[in-house]
Amino acid sequence: MEIKDLKIFQSVSQYQSISRAAKSLNFVQSHVTSRIKRLEQELNTQLFLRHKKGTTLTSDGEKLQIYVEKIMDVLNEMESTFQKKEMSSGKIEIGIVETITKLPKVLSMFRKKYPQVALSLYTDVTANISQKVVNQRLDCAFVTGFKQHHDINKMELFKEKLVLISNVDTMDLKDIASSVFLVFEKGCNYRRNLESWLKSENIKKPNLVEFGTLETIIGSVKSGIGISLVPESSVQHDLENGELYSYALPEKYSNISTDFIWHSNYHLNAPTSNFIQTVKNFANQD
Repeated sequence: MEIKDLKIFQSVSQYQSISRAAKSLNFVQSHVTSRIKRLEQELNTQLFLRHKKGTTLTSDGEKLQIYVEKIMDVLNEMESTFQKKEMSSGKIEIGIVETITKLPKVLSMFRKKYPQVALSLYTDVTANISQKVVNQRLDCAFVTGFKQHHDINKMELFKEKLVLISNVDTMDLKDIASSVFLVFEKGCNYRRNLESWLKSENIKKPNLVEFGTLETIIGSVKSGIGISLVPESSVQHDLENGELYSYALPEKYSNISTDFIWHSNYHLNAPTSNFIQTVKNFANQD
C-alpha cells in the first residue's frame, strides 16, 4: 500500500467521482481506476459502489476513510514541521562589495527573524562576484553598477555618490593628473568610473596602485600616499572633521547604483528566498 494510493482514495471519496478525482490530481481516469482496484485487492474488500452519478463509499470504505484522515493529518504535520525547520535554518552564500555601508542593516533585519540561518560572506569586486552568481557558486550578492544579464535578477537598492578624496584641501586638474591613484583590482566599478573620467580629461597612463580593502585605501589617502574615488558615505565623518577633502566629479562618473542580484534560474532554498524577501522589505522602507 502506497501513500499516493491513499491520496487517490481520499480524492475519489471527496469528489464522489473517479473522473473528477482524476482531473483534480492531473491523472488520466484509467490510472485512478487501476489504483483504486489495486487498493481494494490489497485490502480484500470493495471500497466504492459505482453508479451512473459517480461513486459512493461502502461501509468498509467509510472505515478506511477514518484511517486515511488520521494518516494524512500525521503526514501534513510532519511536512509542516520540516518545512518550518528548513525555513529557519540552513546556510546562505552571499557575495558583497565591502564598500556597501548599509549592508549591516540588512543582515541585522534578517538575523533577528532567522537567527539559526548561517550567513557566509564572500568579499570581492563586482565583476568577480557577479560571475560567481552567474555560475551559481553564490546564492545572491550585493554589488555596484551592475549591468543587465539575461540569467540574473537585479534589484536596485539605492544610489551612491562617489567623490575623489585627498588629504589636501585644494586640488586642480594638474595636481590630480600627477597623483597616485589608489584603486581596487580590475572588475571594481569605482575603478571603472575613475578610469573613464581620467580618459575623458585626457589623463593618459595614470599611476594606479591596487589595494585590497577600503580601509587600507582610506588610511593611505590620509597618509598622503595618493588619492582615490570612493563612496561619499564611507568617508562622511572624515570629510566633516577635516581629515580628508573631496573633489567632485561630473554626475556621469560620480553616480553609481548599489544592486542586489540573484540567479533567475536557480532553485532557491527557503533561507535564500527569505533573505531575498528581507532585502525587498529593506528596499521598500529605506
